[in-house]
Amino acid sequence: MHPLDNVIWNALTTRQTEFAEGAGAARRFMREVTLLSAFEKPDDAGYAALAEVVGIGGTSAVFLDNPYETRAGWDWVAGAGLLQMVCENGHAADVPISPNVEIVPLGRSDSTEMIELTTLTQPGPFGKRTHELGTYIGIRHSGRLAAMAGERLRVDGFTEVSAVCTHPDYLGRGYAGLLMSEVMRGIRARGETPILHVRADNARAIGLYQRLGFSIRKRGHFAVLRWEGKKD
Repeated sequence: MHPLDNVIWNALTTRQTEFAEGAGAARRFMREVTLLSAFEKPDDAGYAALAEVVGIGGTSAVFLDNPYETRAGWDWVAGAGLLQMVCENGHAADVPISPNVEIVPLGRSDSTEMIELTTLTQPGPFGKRTHELGTYIGIRHSGRLAAMAGERLRVDGFTEVSAVCTHPDYLGRGYAGLLMSEVMRGIRARGETPILHVRADNARAIGLYQRLGFSIRKRGHFAVLRWEGKKD
């Protein structure tokens, strides 16, 4: 299996096991880290194992090769088409850092603001400990967090660029591309390849990612599911 196939499962069973909960055919990230979860295979045994991991009323976000099909005991909360993109063109598309913009590291003390920004812009699930998954950086204006980006999933040879978001008041200034390029520089410096995941209907974001050198590797789907338990 390629490391980017079933990427959440591979992350939770290789480079990010310290954040994993569960055993057997399913894993999830700790709840305070992110909603992302995975099963070894999307079959009856996989879904049953995931139900054991999340418990009654538990919610998980999973990546699937095919659209989610209704299963007993599971409620579909949200979902959409998903693209997995990879940047394999070296430094060709790097955006230079503007002398008028200061990029700052983000961490535990910034967690509340990071959650507020991701809640507003909805780049994907983000919890109060998501920042522990990798490097997170941002741009501030008058002390206000205007934009951010960071790293999330890690598998052999690859690290995911994630949580790329800009406050609506600061759109159009090129902050997303600038922060992404800086995160990508750090990934490449470790000898790894940047990847990302994006909703298939997010044309604006996809256009930016393509300009930065990303290309589509795989088309799939994501689904946010809640386990309600099988009815007698």
